[in-house]
Amino acid sequence: MSERDTSAGADGSGIRGSPRRAVSILTFGYFVGFAGVVVYGPVAAEFEEVLGLSGLLLGLLVAAPQLTGSLLRIPFGAWVDDVGAKKPFAILLGLSVVGMGGLLTILVLAYPDGLTMTHYPLIFVFGSLSGCGIAAFSVGIADTSYWYRSRHRGTMLAIFAGLGTTSPGLFTIVAPFALLYLGLTGTYAAWFLFLLVGTGIFVLYAVDSPYFQFRKRGFDEEAAKARAKENGQELFPGGDAMESIREAATIRRSWLLTAMFFVSFGGYLALTVWYPSYWSNLHGLDVQTAGIVTALAFTLSSPLFRASGGAISDRFGGEETTIASFVVVVIATLALVVTRDLYLAIAATVFLGAGMGIASAAIYQLLPKYVPEAVGGASGLIGGIGGFGGFVVPPILGLFVDVQGVSGYATGFVVYLVLGVVSLAIAGLLYQSRSSTVRSRSPTPADD
Repeated sequence: MSERDTSAGADGSGIRGSPRRAVSILTFGYFVGFAGVVVYGPVAAEFEEVLGLSGLLLGLLVAAPQLTGSLLRIPFGAWVDDVGAKKPFAILLGLSVVGMGGLLTILVLAYPDGLTMTHYPLIFVFGSLSGCGIAAFSVGIADTSYWYRSRHRGTMLAIFAGLGTTSPGLFTIVAPFALLYLGLTGTYAAWFLFLLVGTGIFVLYAVDSPYFQFRKRGFDEEAAKARAKENGQELFPGGDAMESIREAATIRRSWLLTAMFFVSFGGYLALTVWYPSYWSNLHGLDVQTAGIVTALAFTLSSPLFRASGGAISDRFGGEETTIASFVVVVIATLALVVTRDLYLAIAATVFLGAGMGIASAAIYQLLPKYVPEAVGGASGLIGGIGGFGGFVVPPILGLFVDVQGVSGYATGFVVYLVLGVVSLAIAGLLYQSRSSTVRSRSPTPADD
């Protein structure tokens, strides 16, 4: 597809935007929305102290953004096939603005002296809304696939996912310093402004892929496809998206891949918000240093490893890469369970982020091999339910702290030790069965 920007001609043959513009604004929008992952994590200690939270309630609070951010990926990703990407993406960012605005209102009216546990349900709800932008992942993945031909698609998908997911790492560094200089209310006021401006920029510059542009001009389906092909689009919506999801849900292999993604990407989401408390409470780091260590050792590094995971999978095979990745996860979490040494914990965290990041990429590389009947639907299930691990696990880690005290921050990693072993078993099962699974199957467009 040509990179030049064109305008609709008198006959409606032109399109607005270009692939580069489209993916640039999609990546920017995802960067803005994905920052909601850490809406509470970097400043969790402040809420923990003011509200007097238990480990369980703290875990639920820091995980709140993942509740909507993961589950909304499924319906909003499917919605793209009906209306294009701009509308679903903008609505998700708008919900994030509402959530952040609600949280800011509570802080303005009640913080610090009037903020009590009676506010906890509202704080949880607004935190969940603030995480809606996380769900834009599935929207952006679909739209990027429509804008780019197969020879460039993999690279552009990696750029979208890799650069977009760097925002939690940057915010994990910035938020504690903002808390120091602006206070809690000032920090969220700045975040609200960032979201509001970012959403406005997205709405102003985002463009749907050519097929949807022509449909909105009144072309019927076949004419819209023909015009879109003339403008370089080669991939189109494959029919009823929700039916594809339902079909994928009936296939056992979809759930095996989802289970592994629950551990890899869900683990990345969960530990991104949990690590600041881990470094502060177990290793005695101040809030600012804990944010920097979390970002550099895990939240920023893991997406970089993930960006290389596709190429590694193509070179060595998705099954082999997944097995090796989960071996790294198991070894790293074992080290985190037993060590109380700061530097060894940092090293183990880097390896854990590498294992989770590369595994996440390898799982999507395996998807078209094992679920060719419903690639789109399985992608929604894996991304949505798999990412839900970011919400489920932090409260469990909090229970370890409630039962064991500070040492529970270390022993809680046994959760990912067990999940890593289970994922390793699943990856081994896929490796053993791959010859019969892929026999006589021709490549699909999703293999590109």
